[in-house]
Amino acid sequence: MKKVAIVFLTVVCAFVFSGCSSAGEEASGKKEDITLRIAWWGGQPRHDYTTKVIELYEKKNPHIHIEAEFANWDDYWKKLAPMSAAGQLPDVIQMDTAYLSQYGKKGQLEDLTPYTKDGTIDVSSIKQNKMSGGMLDGKLYGFTLGVNVLSVIANDELLKKTGVEIDSENWTWSDYEKLAYQVQEKTGVYGSNGMHPPDIFFPYYLRTKGERFYKEDGTGLAYQDDQLFVDYFERQVRLVNQKTSPTPDESAQIKGMEDDFIVKNKSAATWNYSNQYAAFAQLTDAPLSLYLPPEQMKEKALTLKPSMLFSVPKSSEHKKEAAKFIDFFINSEEANLLIKGERGVPVSDKVAEAIKPKLNEEETKIVEYVEAASKNISKADPPEPVGSAEVIKLLKDTSDQILYQKVTPEKAAKTFRKQANDILKRNN
Repeated sequence: MKKVAIVFLTVVCAFVFSGCSSAGEEASGKKEDITLRIAWWGGQPRHDYTTKVIELYEKKNPHIHIEAEFANWDDYWKKLAPMSAAGQLPDVIQMDTAYLSQYGKKGQLEDLTPYTKDGTIDVSSIKQNKMSGGMLDGKLYGFTLGVNVLSVIANDELLKKTGVEIDSENWTWSDYEKLAYQVQEKTGVYGSNGMHPPDIFFPYYLRTKGERFYKEDGTGLAYQDDQLFVDYFERQVRLVNQKTSPTPDESAQIKGMEDDFIVKNKSAATWNYSNQYAAFAQLTDAPLSLYLPPEQMKEKALTLKPSMLFSVPKSSEHKKEAAKFIDFFINSEEANLLIKGERGVPVSDKVAEAIKPKLNEEETKIVEYVEAASKNISKADPPEPVGSAEVIKLLKDTSDQILYQKVTPEKAAKTFRKQANDILKRNN
């Protein structure tokens, strides 16, 4: 009975008063006040400039109030899971390709394609291949905020003390291992952060050998030769045993960029994505440089990867306004002068060109690095399949067991293959 009464009153309101409150708002020129929740992960520099972008957006849109929710990587996903289960996801969520299938294929994310077609999100200066990283089954579940490339970020002073130069174009895995030993011997610090986490760097290693981690359809592991797994992890064990890479216990203590070994001058290099360079340079007084990873040339092992994406959950009551914020984030030159490529080189060619002359030395180096790497890249892998989060956890746990020397790489390779394939075969 109450429901009928409400419907009746709504109809009366619409016809007699020509829209009631909405008419009043239009007459006064005042838009309805809306609160958006926006969530992201990252370190303190990202929190600081994102807050400034939000303040700028609120100033330009006085009817919008934004509640910011942010955390480090691990805590972010731990918080997001129960929100998802309760249907209470923020209106805009920063998304990673590792989780896009998990949330998208379960019907929790809105397809943003209609908002690109009606101009809410302006894509006129964005190439299609830069948007494809957020596509699943023809639907745009995540909008790429920036593109980046894997890199080795190194401390110039420590390399100089070591007396070895990195041949960025042509160095090999053996060269990398040799460099790590020499750094430890000459300076007493780690050669690198140990290619952590393995779910990023083992797949890259496979690409340098012409192989892939996941099958195209996501139903299993793509590489067939377990010797590749063995070779990769035997090198990691050697590096830890020789004290040229940190132990799993030490790596577990790193909760954010502020704690990274290269920031604390405990490592000569860190394996990371290119967009991390500016923040590392900001957090340390040591001069840093960007290098292409080993053996990227022959197999075109590098790819342009979405640094991260923005997604809008189906549960949001303000999808259009959420899409407008995404548009501002990627297309506003004013906003991107605050972001300065920290979330990857801007996907908008117009914005990238506009801000480039105004970037500082470190930020310019990122753009130049991505431009240089882009000359020798191959097609990016599709977003990680459903179940990838379980596979990633399995790989990390397996890596720890190997590095603690509780299991040999040979035995771990077989166990990992069976368990990972058991997870992924659910996608058949």
